[in-house]
Amino acid sequence: MALDKLQFDNRFTRQLPADPEVDNYRRQVYAACFSWVKPSLVRQPELVAYSREMAEQLGLSAADCETDEFSQVFAGNRLLPGMEPFASCYGGHQFGDWAGQLGDGRVVNLGEAVNRNGEYQTLQLKGAGLTPYSRSADGLAVLRSSIREFLCSEAMHHLGVPTTRALSVVLTGDRVRRDMFYDGNPQMEPGAVVCRVAPSFTRFGSFQIFTARDDLDTLKQLLDYTIRTDFPHLPEPGPDVYAQWFAEVCQKTVEMILNWQRVGFVHGVMNTDNMSVLGLTIDYGPYGWLENYDPDWTPNTTDAHSRRYRFGNQPRIACWNLVQLANAIYPLVKRAQPLQQAVDNYTASFEQGRQKMMADKLGLAAFTVEDEALAADLLQLLQTAETDMTLFYRGLADLTAENAVTVFLDFLAASSYAELSAETAILAERWFSAWQGRIRQDVRPDAERRAAMNAVNPKYVLRNYLAQQAIDQAEQGDYGMVSELLDVLRQPYADQPDKTRFAAKRPDWAKQRPGCSMLSCSS
Repeated sequence: MALDKLQFDNRFTRQLPADPEVDNYRRQVYAACFSWVKPSLVRQPELVAYSREMAEQLGLSAADCETDEFSQVFAGNRLLPGMEPFASCYGGHQFGDWAGQLGDGRVVNLGEAVNRNGEYQTLQLKGAGLTPYSRSADGLAVLRSSIREFLCSEAMHHLGVPTTRALSVVLTGDRVRRDMFYDGNPQMEPGAVVCRVAPSFTRFGSFQIFTARDDLDTLKQLLDYTIRTDFPHLPEPGPDVYAQWFAEVCQKTVEMILNWQRVGFVHGVMNTDNMSVLGLTIDYGPYGWLENYDPDWTPNTTDAHSRRYRFGNQPRIACWNLVQLANAIYPLVKRAQPLQQAVDNYTASFEQGRQKMMADKLGLAAFTVEDEALAADLLQLLQTAETDMTLFYRGLADLTAENAVTVFLDFLAASSYAELSAETAILAERWFSAWQGRIRQDVRPDAERRAAMNAVNPKYVLRNYLAQQAIDQAEQGDYGMVSELLDVLRQPYADQPDKTRFAAKRPDWAKQRPGCSMLSCSS
């Protein structure tokens, strides 16, 4: 078979304790990192889309991916030699409260593929059916959420944001019952499976569950394994190395959150079970990009009241989550000081990174103390004017110290969702004058500054209304827009003159439409 070129070396299941119960029924699983489980069979697999970059990384060609065998395998109907499917056990804090055992409730890991470079990638199917961790859910996924996860995983990769990847989306041929907004109006929707890919899917909650159960033996086994496989540059595991590992997780998390802030991404469900120890964006549910700049915006209807996971709160929540991970491994480290130091370093490192990020976005050679007011005034202006974050930063690169203030006001008005009031125009004039004075100080050629700004400020992001349009077409059997969006998002920093319609403000019709504004955790 064409896919036999995929070679598997399943270290996770070989080296960590398994659930001794092999029957697939909902239950609490103790003293085990995973349970053996097979994907559910589906009626009629049909390929919707695949990532050629991810396929190439796995050693697969386009011809390999465009076969019925590929669709059968990545819908869960067929296992390749070496695949040993399982579901992982983990816990987590959800919206700040300890939720106990969670686990892979609709994910089946197929195994760890090893490519020609010796790189390990875990392949997992989301929407592959019931597992022991499914709780009251059905273990399935629908086409709309699968397309959103597929496109966003790949879009984030090309934006330079640390992320899990996606190989494919496959329709199952089955219908799935979903109440999208939990309002008592369920509908039957097309089912689908997305194949997610990452070196590891280990989460903060993977460690929390064992500490919560006072199962320190399994906690130690998992942490030792994680260090040896995913952090092989660290010395042999022990209390001091556990603290070093945690410090690295903190730094990786800083880098991920800074990138989210840079491109205006809001995760929506930053529970500890959705935080990767590799600092990868994981579990794309109700996510979104800021359109009109609003630090209080969250894309998650479940979070609409408390706004715990709003854009402006993401750095603080990441730190809170890291504290929960520190608490989970404390019984092995046995000293609070190095863990506290790592958390303190997170805060300091994020602040340093934030300053550099703002300097880069504004086209400044370096960030100075005086620039704090420039940055703060801009964010206030963007919020007051309801300015599209992506369009503003991208377009700012084209302005110069010689432009008249009227040019900036016209640009700001064209980039905003609200009419500029007289008071806002005064704020805008003041800010633009300050920015012009600041870039003059750098004495950097406009072309050089513009290129630097365009390298960090994307022109194209996966706006929710674009994703919804692709979903609408796909549900009618037309996958053309899914492929076109994937192609555009491969080069988010390039101008792509023939694709500018994908770099436009959110249309009025999309402001309140389901799927284009806020989303629920339902899929």
